[in-house]
Order: sequence, then C-alpha cells, then structure tokens
Amino acid sequence: MIIFLSHGCDNLYDTKGLVCMEGNPPMDASVTKAEKCARLIKESQRIVLLSGAGMSTSAGLPDFRGPDGIYRREMGVDPESIFDIDWFIRDPSFFYGFHRDFLRSLEKIEPTFSHNFFAKLEETGKLSGVITQNIDALHQRAGSKRVLEIHGSVWESACMSCGKTWDYEKSVSMAFSSNVPRCDSCGGVVKPDVVFFGEMVKFLEESREMARNSDLFIVAGSSLVVTPAALLPSLSGGKIVVVNRGNIEERNLPGARVEIFADEDIDTFFRSVERWLC
Repeated sequence: MIIFLSHGCDNLYDTKGLVCMEGNPPMDASVTKAEKCARLIKESQRIVLLSGAGMSTSAGLPDFRGPDGIYRREMGVDPESIFDIDWFIRDPSFFYGFHRDFLRSLEKIEPTFSHNFFAKLEETGKLSGVITQNIDALHQRAGSKRVLEIHGSVWESACMSCGKTWDYEKSVSMAFSSNVPRCDSCGGVVKPDVVFFGEMVKFLEESREMARNSDLFIVAGSSLVVTPAALLPSLSGGKIVVVNRGNIEERNLPGARVEIFADEDIDTFFRSVERWLC
C-alpha cells in the first residue's frame, strides 16, 4: 500500500520517546488519512523517509531550483543552467551569483515541525534513516543521525583541481569574499559539495538498500520527477506514504500499493498524525 500525503511533530510518541498530545483531532477527511498513517507507523519497524524540496519550502527556503522557482519566475533564468556542471566549468561566476542568494536564505531558516517529527521517529528506532534530495542539512539540524544526501549539500566545498576541502563556515566566507572562490593552495576553482546536472548522485547504492529493507516508505515534499530518487519508492516491498502538495509523477510508483493521497501542508498533516500516535 502507498499513502500519498502532502505537507508535517514535536510531540510524537508515548512510551518510546514520543509525547502524545491530549484531545482528539476533528473528524474530517485529512484526519482520517492521518489516522491511517499513524496506524502504519505503529505497525512498522523499518521506516524510511525520502524528502524533497517541499520540506525545505515549508521551512521558508525559497524554491530556487524547481520549475516554478524564483530563478525562473523572477529572473527568467533556467535553473538547470545554474546547476549544470558544464556551465559551471565554463563560467563558475554565473552559479556563484545565485549561490550567494541561497546562502543568505539558508541563514534565516530553521527545521520545521516535520523535520523534528522524523528526527524523533528515528530516536524510537522505527525510522531506519532519511534519504533527502535537499542540500540544506535541515534534517541534521533537527537531530536526524542517518541522512543520505543524494544531491550533496552546501556544508562542505572542495577544490576541483587538487581536492582540498573546506567546512561550511569557511566555504561561506570564501563565497562572499570573491566573485569565484579559488583554492589557496593551487588556485583551482572551489565548488560546493552539491550534485550538479551531469554529475553522479551520492549514496545511491546505500539509498537503494535502505529502500529495499523498508516496511514503510514515506515520501515528503517530492513530486517524484527527478531520477534516480524518484525510483526509490518502487524498491520498497512495504507500504508507501507520499507527502507532497501538487502533482506526483505516478508512473514512478507501484500504483497497486497506493493507499492514500493527501494534498495538504506537510506540517499540518504530521501534526495530525502525531495525535493519532497516542
């Protein structure tokens, strides 16, 4: 079975580290779905989360990279050009002009209710890990321990020539101190540890293995368009919950196992799920 959900917990569990919320939620359609999701969580022992851009935008991070993101909408720039590795090699200043906007936005946001929900779910031993398409490390900031960042992250950068690396603080300083950061050892171009179009994703085999071993696979904030991440839910032999507002690329899902679709705010949904976990 697969559950499609859309956008959501501080108080999550009862006897195993989750704190139940008092009172019953109103009986409407979304709560019915939340109740079913809570039941599936209770019945499962190897839950895996695949998170996409919807979880980041819920935290207040603008959609920079998506088809309706601010680069395309407000600046008329194709985001695939910004994150194209060949373009970066030709003119890294093009990327860095937009990357500085992303870094400024990143400094203003915090993990959401849903980030905290899944971090606490991991503490109980039910969540095996998180596979994320996001590069903002909000899962780690919420307390998640096992996070596979298949599109990389901005928390490290490296010289494309000699391989020297820098941590987040130094990487940010370098990004804002020059038009194109250069290696202080060899003069090579410095690139954030982000997967560009044309590069191999990271942790693919680990992600596939995690998916195969799951008995409940939750997708939150992903339209399941970008492969190979979009193909991961189909590897799970268990039930699937997809949380995403808007359209889903259904051909990447085993339709016979789809049980629920909830096209709503992620945090709102998982707050309701939390109540039913008591």
